[in-house]
Amino acid sequence: MSKRLRSSDVCADCSGPDPSWASVNRGTFICDECCSVHRSLGRHISQVRHLKHTAWPPTLLQMVETLYNNGANSIWEHSLLDPASIMSGRRKANPQDKVHPNKAEFIRAKYQMLAFVHRLPCREDDSVTAKDLSKQLHSSVRTGNLETCLRLLSLGAQANFFHPEKGSTPLHVASKAGQILQAELLAVYGADPGTQDSSGKTPVDYARQGGHHELAERLIEIQYELTDRLAFYLCGRKPDHKSGQHFLIPQRADSSLDLSELAKAAKKKLQSLSNHLFEELAMDVYDEVDRRETDAVWLATQNHSTLVTETTVVPFLPVNPEYSSTRNQGRQKLARFNAHEFATLVIDILSDAKRRQQGSPLSRSKDNVELILRTVSTQHSTENQDNDQPDYDSVASDEDTDVETRASKANRQKSLDSDLSDGPVTVQEFMEVKSALVASEAKRQQLMKASRLEKQNSTPESDYDNTACDPEPDDTGSTRKGRQRSMLWQGDGLLPDTAEPHSVPSPALPSTEDVIRKTEQITKNIQELLRAAQENKHDSYIPCSERIHIAVTEMAALFPKKPKSDTVRASLRLLTSSAYRLQSECRKALPGDSNLPTDVQLVTQQVIQCAYDIAKAAKQLVTITTKENSS
Repeated sequence: MSKRLRSSDVCADCSGPDPSWASVNRGTFICDECCSVHRSLGRHISQVRHLKHTAWPPTLLQMVETLYNNGANSIWEHSLLDPASIMSGRRKANPQDKVHPNKAEFIRAKYQMLAFVHRLPCREDDSVTAKDLSKQLHSSVRTGNLETCLRLLSLGAQANFFHPEKGSTPLHVASKAGQILQAELLAVYGADPGTQDSSGKTPVDYARQGGHHELAERLIEIQYELTDRLAFYLCGRKPDHKSGQHFLIPQRADSSLDLSELAKAAKKKLQSLSNHLFEELAMDVYDEVDRRETDAVWLATQNHSTLVTETTVVPFLPVNPEYSSTRNQGRQKLARFNAHEFATLVIDILSDAKRRQQGSPLSRSKDNVELILRTVSTQHSTENQDNDQPDYDSVASDEDTDVETRASKANRQKSLDSDLSDGPVTVQEFMEVKSALVASEAKRQQLMKASRLEKQNSTPESDYDNTACDPEPDDTGSTRKGRQRSMLWQGDGLLPDTAEPHSVPSPALPSTEDVIRKTEQITKNIQELLRAAQENKHDSYIPCSERIHIAVTEMAALFPKKPKSDTVRASLRLLTSSAYRLQSECRKALPGDSNLPTDVQLVTQQVIQCAYDIAKAAKQLVTITTKENSS
C-alpha cells in the first residue's frame, strides 16, 4: 500500500493538490480529474493505479515515487519549461481548468502526441538513433539514475534491446548490478525476465548469482504477472512462486458451467490457437481485467455528483492504434461479457497458459479468436449487428501455410519501416504523433485493397481485407510473392501508371525546392485536419481530406511516371494510396452515415493514421530528392 504522501505533492498535469493516482509508465502522480482523462487514453499510453486503494508491489511504488520526486514530469513537459520554445501559446493546465476540453486536450498532447518531449536532432536513419539510445540504456541501468533511463525510453530506446557486443539485454545488466528499481522500470516498458543472454543465463540467474534475492523473486513475479493478475481478479489470491507454484487456477463456483457444451467448445477453440494469437488474447483479457478493477476503484472513490459523468467513465478498452481494427473491435467486445462469461474465459486462459508452458501439444485447427469470443459470449450474439465481422486478425491462424506468409510480411514491414525513416523535414509539428501511431498490418492490408480497387476505378465494398493476396504480376513481370522482401507495396498503388509496360524508367527527379514547397502545402492541410480531429469537428474531415488529396496529386505529378528508384516508387505509392484511404475514412465521420461505426474515436484514429502515412511518404520524398540533387 502507498505510504503517506507529502502535502507539497501536486498533480503532474494540472498542479492540483494531493494527487491520489499514479501513472506508472510515466512516473507521475495525478489527481482524480486528470486520471479520468488518462484512463480514456488506454494502458498503452498511461497505466494508472490508485495510490491507496490498489495493491502495489512495494518496489514498483518505490520506482514511481523515485521518478516523481526526481523530476520525471519534466521529461513529458520539456518544451513547456523553456520560455524560448513555447509552442503556439500552449500552457500547462491548472486546477481551475475544466476537464473537457481544457485538461483533456493538454493531457492528450502531453502523453499521446508527446508534443512537449525533447527531440533529438533528426537523422536520416531512425534505426541508428534507436540503436544508439538502446546502447545508452544498456549502460545506464547499472546505476540508480532512473530518470535518465526513463528519458532514454521516452526517446525510443528499447527495453528488450540485445546488445550485439555485450550479448545481453538491459535487464541482464540491471539484475547483475542489483538495481531492482531499474528492473521495475524496464519491466513496465516490456522487458522480458525470461530472455537468455549469449551465455544462456536469464536476469533471474544473474540476480541470484549476485545474492540479490529480493530482485530474483520480484523478477519471477514479473514473469508471471499476466496469469497472476488474472488469478487474483477471480479469487483474490496469487500463486506462491517461492514454493514453485506458478499457476493458480480457481474452480468455477457454478459446476454446471463445466457441463455446458458452449463452454467446452470455446475451450477447445482456445486451445487450438497459435501461441501468437493466444498471447494477444491473453494480453487483451489482462487489459480488460485492469479496466474492470480500475473502474471499481474509481466508482468507489469518486464524488458521484461531480466526477462520475458520461465523459469520465471508460465503458470499454480505448483504441490502441498499434493494433489492427479487428483486434480493437474484439477488445471492446470483451466489456460486453457479463461476470459469468468473463470468468469462464479467464479460467480457460489460465488453464491453457499452464498447458502451453508445460509443452502439452494439441492439434491445430482453423478456429480463430473471434469464434472463441462469440462462443463464450452467448447472451450478446444477437445484440451485436457486427458479430459477423472478425474480432481479431484471423490470418495468423486460418491456415498452417500462413506461417511463411506472415514471416514475409514481417520482413516487408521491417524493410518498409527502415526505408521510410523519419529524417529532418518541414513536417516536424505533425511528426509529434509518430510514437503513438505505428502502422499496423491491418492498415497495410486496407491500403493494399484500396490501391487495387482504385486502379480498377471502383469503390471498395468493405473497409478491411484480412485475406492474403494472390500473386499478381507487377510492372516488371515479377510476382508479389517474389517481391515480398522488398519495400514495395504489395499491390499496384494509386500512382498513375499510364506508361507502356516496357517503357524505360526515367531517372529524372524534380527539384528539391519544388518537392519541399509541395510538402509544406501538404503539411499545412494535415495540420488543419489534426486540429479538426482534436476539436472533434468531424464535419471538417472531408474538406480537409479533399485539400490534402489535391496537394498530394500535385506533388505526385512532379515525379516521372516510371521512377527508376524503387524507393521513390514505394514512397509515391504510400503517398497516393494513403490520400485515397484518408478520403474514405473521412466519409465515415459524416453524421447520419449508415456505415458510421459506434466508436467515432476509432474513425478518428484511422484518419490520423492515414494522415501520418501521407506525411511520412512526403518527408521521404524530400529526403530522397535532396540527396539525389546534391550528388
